[in-house]
Amino acid sequence: MLTPFPGMDPYLERPNLWANVHSSLITAIRDYLVPRLRPRYFVAVEERSYLDDSSPAGFMAVPDVGVVGPYSARPVAVLEWPATIAEPQIVELPMPEQIRETYLSIQEVGSSALATDMWLDSDDGLKVVTILEILSPWNKGSREGRAQYTRKREAVINSYTNLVEIDLLRAGQRFVRTCNDNSHYNILVSPAPMRPRAQFYTFTVRQSIPAFRLPLQDNDEWPLLDLNTILHDLYDRAGYDLRINYGVAPVPPLDEDDTIWLDKLLRQAEVR
Repeated sequence: MLTPFPGMDPYLERPNLWANVHSSLITAIRDYLVPRLRPRYFVAVEERSYLDDSSPAGFMAVPDVGVVGPYSARPVAVLEWPATIAEPQIVELPMPEQIRETYLSIQEVGSSALATDMWLDSDDGLKVVTILEILSPWNKGSREGRAQYTRKREAVINSYTNLVEIDLLRAGQRFVRTCNDNSHYNILVSPAPMRPRAQFYTFTVRQSIPAFRLPLQDNDEWPLLDLNTILHDLYDRAGYDLRINYGVAPVPPLDEDDTIWLDKLLRQAEVR
């Protein structure tokens, strides 16, 4: 079954479904690009892990018990008290959540990033030409997640590596804002030679996802990335309709006008 929406399906944003959509979409984009970029480029699905430390800023851990010394060899009188045996309570400690995120790294085959420090390089020393990110709720909604992603984003922007940033989530704080922007979703395409300027595509739930040229090196043909078709094909292959209840409102909810439009669309598609 195909999604009833012309572009992004807002029901895919549901928190207990998005992680699967995110990782599957990264792989689907990789599979779309490989035959179009080989043999000049290798398209790698990379993963980074973070510990989500939500401690307040400026908090410094001080041990409750410390062993230090010796400051003096002088003997110390020790008072002995009878030991008291008690049954302990069992408590749970807050543990930082481990966050795993995938992204695409497009690497030039046969290159060496060691020739210049202005290119990002892969674990194999290949020159990373383009980084493609799909934003997550952790990037946009968590203070620690946003800070860590921002540091990585700035490293890419300050290099010769191109950046593509896809935001298919309505919730959370955006990284790019424009005047009078009433869109729901956006795509940032930042070819290194254009900086500080960049291409910015915005669209709503009522529109198709715009296709765009994936930036590579200047002397190469930049392939058209048809994200709308990639996502719709993935929706069908993955069977996401089996996990979605179109009888309820999407999360987060839409405004009144878009809610009326959505209800009409879903009834015409006979899924509500």
